[in-house]
Amino acid sequence: MVRKLGFFSVLLYAIYGLLVYLYLFYFADTSLPFEYEGTKADPATFLNGRELMLTEEYSRTRNLLFFLSTPLEWLIYFLILLFGLSKAFKGWAETSSNYLVFQKAIYLFWLSLFAYLATFPLGFISFSLSKSYNISTQSFPAWMKDELIDFWINYVTMFVIVVVLYWLMKKSTKRWWLYSWLLSIPFTLFLMFVQPVLIDPLYNDFYPLKDKQLEDKILDLASKAKIPAEHVFEVNMAEKTNALNAYVTGIGSNSRIVLWDTTLNRLNDDQILFIMAHEMAHYVEKHIYIGIAGYLLMSLIGLYLVHRIMNWIIPKWGNILKIESVSDIRSFPLFLLILSMLMFAASPLNNLVSRYQESRADRYAIEMTQNSEAAIDSFQELTKAGLSQVNPPLLVKIFRYGHPTMLERISRLEEYEIQQKNRQQ
Repeated sequence: MVRKLGFFSVLLYAIYGLLVYLYLFYFADTSLPFEYEGTKADPATFLNGRELMLTEEYSRTRNLLFFLSTPLEWLIYFLILLFGLSKAFKGWAETSSNYLVFQKAIYLFWLSLFAYLATFPLGFISFSLSKSYNISTQSFPAWMKDELIDFWINYVTMFVIVVVLYWLMKKSTKRWWLYSWLLSIPFTLFLMFVQPVLIDPLYNDFYPLKDKQLEDKILDLASKAKIPAEHVFEVNMAEKTNALNAYVTGIGSNSRIVLWDTTLNRLNDDQILFIMAHEMAHYVEKHIYIGIAGYLLMSLIGLYLVHRIMNWIIPKWGNILKIESVSDIRSFPLFLLILSMLMFAASPLNNLVSRYQESRADRYAIEMTQNSEAAIDSFQELTKAGLSQVNPPLLVKIFRYGHPTMLERISRLEEYEIQQKNRQQ
């Protein structure tokens, strides 16, 4: 029975992977609608033939890896349960220490290590792909350093969650999901507060913007938007990537506007000011706090559904999965499996909300800077640097894109440009 279930789960994953491959490489339509041909949104107007070919190749493979990665996690967690590895991890933990908290730490280490090693090949393929297409400039040792930092940060965070979660499960079999959610609120806010000053510097060096003239322009823009900004930060990313980016991170007094140095190297001041105005829009329209509220609401629903689903699965298939009860630490892979599935199912809605907010930010930025040419040029440069598809397949947009497609963003800017010219006439 166990071998059959394992075989069919692997077969199902292989069939899924084949279907995704056929969709992305043979059936998905990424051609530009004829009404956009020759416009500034047409990649043929700002990419040469080789860049067009590389963009399609890179984007298709990257999208394939995306759709393979999350279901691979599901498969790994299922096989860990099915073949008794979770039970073995618990046994090793119990023979290594008499203290419950150390047992949980040891169990989680073996689970995390096994899951990481099982997914490592796909991660390495993704890294190699970005290297071969000259997106990543990072060496393998530097990439592995970031991977190890990721592993230990995730491990420590997960350890805190596991200790509290399974203590609550034992204390309240019916309400643990609610108490867990209530405790997650200050925990989430704490992580968001410390991320810019404690976590992000582990990966990269951050420092105030070196170009003081540009910083003055950005701060002047912030002043017009009534944003109490004192510094703009740049981060050294050129040693890792050729892609461009800027973002807002943190909350409260630790919030920061950050520019990648690759963005500073590739874009002129007007283009950077448009991007900065876009990031400022997220602050002005309180998108960060709306996002936190949305995340907390989704996590409440998610934890409740995990509670219901685990209470349905374990009484029926607990023997097959080697789980005695919900509060048994061996159920943690099942918890992660269900939660990951729910998050993946919710991603279209999350992305839809995010795309709306990003559209609002684009609109705010162009109205503030009044420079549609710089805005369009910046999006064209972002497309070129990241080898991004201008018009990605529908499923890719639904499940991957938290931003509008470049076709949508550039065409809206063109419409704004035309409207402004008509008003001036």
